[in-house]
Amino acid sequence: MEYFLIAVYAFLILLGIGIILGVLLVLFSKIWEVKEDERIKEVEKMLPNFNCGACGKAGCHDMAVAIVKGEVSKLSQCKPGKKDKNYDPIIEYMSSHPDEDGTKHVPTI
Repeated sequence: MEYFLIAVYAFLILLGIGIILGVLLVLFSKIWEVKEDERIKEVEKMLPNFNCGACGKAGCHDMAVAIVKGEVSKLSQCKPGKKDKNYDPIIEYMSSHPDEDGTKHVPTI
């Protein structure tokens, strides 16, 4: 009986610690949430998503970040990309969705 009570107490203590840490984790994730420009996700969907690195970036996500920030001036850096399927939609999207300050970073082919 004594060992059973020790096991129950240990279980309750660990359960309490788990609940406290879980609440803290949720709270901290809300406080320090990193907001990402929603245009990055949209541009990434328009890329071929091979994640090959042929463009010189780590993958399609990094290429999308560079396009949105205006660091990429030529979309042809993306080797597997096609003009009609990838480049033209990105150019159209970026020309109609400027930065918050109104600056347009429209790459060329």
